[in-house]
Amino acid sequence: MKKYYIGLSVTYHDPALAIVDEQGDVLFAEATERYMQNKRALNCEADPLLRIKELLEQYCPSPDEIVIAINWRKKRPLYENIVAALGCLTASGLNKKGIKKLRSPLSNYQLHHMIASQRNNIVSAGLNLVRIITEYYPDCSISFVDFHHHLTHAATASYSSPFLESACAIIDSFGENGSMGFYYYKNQRLECLYETKGTGSIGFYYMKITELCGFDWLKGEEWKVMGLAPYGKLNCELYALLKSTISVQGFDCQHRSKSLFSSIAALDDFKRHGQDPIEQAADLAFTGQYFFAELMSKLLQHLQQVTGSKNLALGGGCALNSAFNGQIKRRTDFEQVFIPSAPADDGTALGAAWLALHHDQTDLVIATEKTLLSPYLGSTIPNEAIDRLIQYNRALEIHHLPDSICQTTATLLAKGQLIGWIQGRAEYGPRALGNRSILADPRQAATKDNINQNIKFRESFRPFAPSVLHEHANDFFEDYHESPYMDKTLHIKDARKEQVAAICHVDGTGRLQTVKEEWNPRFYQLINSFYQQTQIPMLLNTSFNVMGKPLIHSLDDALAVFLTTGLDALVINDYLICKPHNEEKSQG
Repeated sequence: MKKYYIGLSVTYHDPALAIVDEQGDVLFAEATERYMQNKRALNCEADPLLRIKELLEQYCPSPDEIVIAINWRKKRPLYENIVAALGCLTASGLNKKGIKKLRSPLSNYQLHHMIASQRNNIVSAGLNLVRIITEYYPDCSISFVDFHHHLTHAATASYSSPFLESACAIIDSFGENGSMGFYYYKNQRLECLYETKGTGSIGFYYMKITELCGFDWLKGEEWKVMGLAPYGKLNCELYALLKSTISVQGFDCQHRSKSLFSSIAALDDFKRHGQDPIEQAADLAFTGQYFFAELMSKLLQHLQQVTGSKNLALGGGCALNSAFNGQIKRRTDFEQVFIPSAPADDGTALGAAWLALHHDQTDLVIATEKTLLSPYLGSTIPNEAIDRLIQYNRALEIHHLPDSICQTTATLLAKGQLIGWIQGRAEYGPRALGNRSILADPRQAATKDNINQNIKFRESFRPFAPSVLHEHANDFFEDYHESPYMDKTLHIKDARKEQVAAICHVDGTGRLQTVKEEWNPRFYQLINSFYQQTQIPMLLNTSFNVMGKPLIHSLDDALAVFLTTGLDALVINDYLICKPHNEEKSQG
């Protein structure tokens, strides 16, 4: 009997699919946006019809039974059912009059759009998957299971962590009943300590800050707030206003002020409009991030006191705030902090699959030894695709360098070239961790502007991350602790800042990725080759995409970015691809 568990994140944003076998091994996990090349894949199916057969053939050959697990409960909350009955969850009903204003920093139409989109995706969850399974594997038994949203987050964070026991916090924008869930994890069991109810939400708060800064949270531009914040300073008037809109007490997050709506209206006085210079929002971004860190610290310290655990597994959308993540050990009594490679909703596909497996096998231990889950769980670009390129290409220089690709690439990087780097399986989660990356020499400050202007086509204030060899990281970062998935921002030592100017943000920090040989041998070899040539044990690492697009998925995607940007060379597996005018550089 071959049985597989397919988890679907059917959230209206960042849908994803994960496949797990009966032993709990992750066979595949990837966000849908990659295949579709549609950033966040808003209101798209988690299981694209044209791709399902390929995934089943590769990862679930000849299945006897498949369990489809989703990351939301099909039984919907009372408020949702009421507003649905009132017609508020239709296109014509989003601006329906006479509906009481929800106690939230977001407008009713924004909240109802999220609820309606979520509701529609839950109803249609698995439709494509069931059709293809039935068509190609008619004897395969199919069953279904659904889980609380925050529990799927907690499963992803806890089961993929290196901890045998830990506290677990899920801090999000919303779930079935509220925005947060707190758990204690031990012996492969998750005990729910508290789940919030109501509209109080740190996630919604940060979305409002994003909106006030002139960015679009629907596009996931909270990143921009984090990047802009170090350019500003604390605005005491704004800080007092923010404190009047939201507070935390114990595990609760509430909007207590009777003047909430007037306070929210007053926030508009600080709003940056589209034509305003970006610098105008710097103090707003700094103050918003500053207060966010206060709120998160209070919640996490309370969790630590309740559980007594020194280990924290953190998930949910707010766990993507790497600027705060690097402060957790300093601001709380937690000694070890783990954030999964996919802490947001795309990661819940894996949590749902693991929960379904545990539902069937209650005594199963997912890993005999608690080690970090590899993030390299997605698609590959096969050499056959490159063979076709070689056969029909008439312009590009393509070199096959199976014995020297790392050393050759390191030499190009040391000469200042900007390299697209593709190896093996794609990363699960939003960050490029050395398999779908754009890489550069971190030593020259001008490299940052070059990449922002000529490759990423994004704002000049956006920083870049360092990927650093673990054994040398303590020489460059204060209070160094491992950041395997580029999930924590740490301060760079003063004596080292000028040496790695391209990855040093304006506040002297870098959102680092720890690189160990056992985690990614090829990427480690590349950085080590660069170190041997330059005495700098790190590379500038940014995601292989342009602003507004997901990480590349196929060879076609990679070539499109390569040929329409200022990239100097492209490395795919053992192949070095150069533009014609770069021939002399590549041979040098």
